Amino acid sequence: AGRGGCRPGVSVALFLLAVLMPAGAASAAALPVVINTWAFRTAAETAWSVLESGGSELDAVERGCGQCEIDQCDGSVGYGGSPDESGETTLDAMIMDGNTMEVGAVADLRRVKNAIGVARKVIEYTKHTLLVGESASLFAVRMGFPYEDLTTQKSLSLYSEWLNQSCQPNYWKNVVPDSSTSCGPYKRREELTYREQSSAQRSVRNHDTIGMVVIGVSGTVASGTSTNGAIHKLPGRVGDSPIAGAGSYADSTAGGAAATGDGDIMMRFLPSYQAVEYMRMGIDPTIACQKVISRIQKYAPKFFGAIICANTTGSYG
Repeated sequence: AGRGGCRPGVSVALFLLAVLMPAGAASAAALPVVINTWAFRTAAETAWSVLESGGSELDAVERGCGQCEIDQCDGSVGYGGSPDESGETTLDAMIMDGNTMEVGAVADLRRVKNAIGVARKVIEYTKHTLLVGESASLFAVRMGFPYEDLTTQKSLSLYSEWLNQSCQPNYWKNVVPDSSTSCGPYKRREELTYREQSSAQRSVRNHDTIGMVVIGVSGTVASGTSTNGAIHKLPGRVGDSPIAGAGSYADSTAGGAAATGDGDIMMRFLPSYQAVEYMRMGIDPTIACQKVISRIQKYAPKFFGAIICANTTGSYG
């Protein structure tokens, strides 16, 4: 449960989140706090247990999101879900330290299951922020992560069903043959005639990314995300999840935020960064969340998405 609200036409995802706080504490202000998108309670409990055992906020985020990778939360996190157009599952993840403002992220990660663990290693062992594709996988192996098959019977079944439905829905537009009735291969039209694909063609459960914010007793903030991306995406597609300021953002002088939803739209607005900046101005986390969603809705009224926000006093929305 949370204290969030949402405007007409916007996802009710704000109501579907997991929050853990000290027993008997008021939700308005108490530390520490663990909050994540969707009702992935096991992930929140895992992160909480890390804090209770003396682990850092960054440790808690890594373990919490990593739990969802193991549990394959809703099929949208971890291996065996969201096959792309070629039938392959790839992973995106990021983690951010709100004390140092360091970020580690991976995108289009292949054959490695613990994506947020690899993202953490980007912080610890490189001067970079984001690694992608096969090179990210090679880096993971050098860091001691094993190659593992991310395909399962479930993901193969999802891919087969999609092919049998003439590859519907998909993410192509302005191509020939008609992407709304065929599988291609596609090429661009000589003359562009824009036709918007109805958002109703895609399942709202296609975007259940885990985004997590952890704030310790001293107000230290960490955040992270993990996802297998949009189902039936074009190979190589990267959404908001591994992008700092889009998928999540953490700043120990203000708070943290994390997003879930249609990443292709949400990443254009850096919603997590914007929400943290609103909280820095003293705006209540619930209002900060609503302002961010309203801004996106102005340009994309049919988009599906939500954001969680928490400030350094423990208030959240």
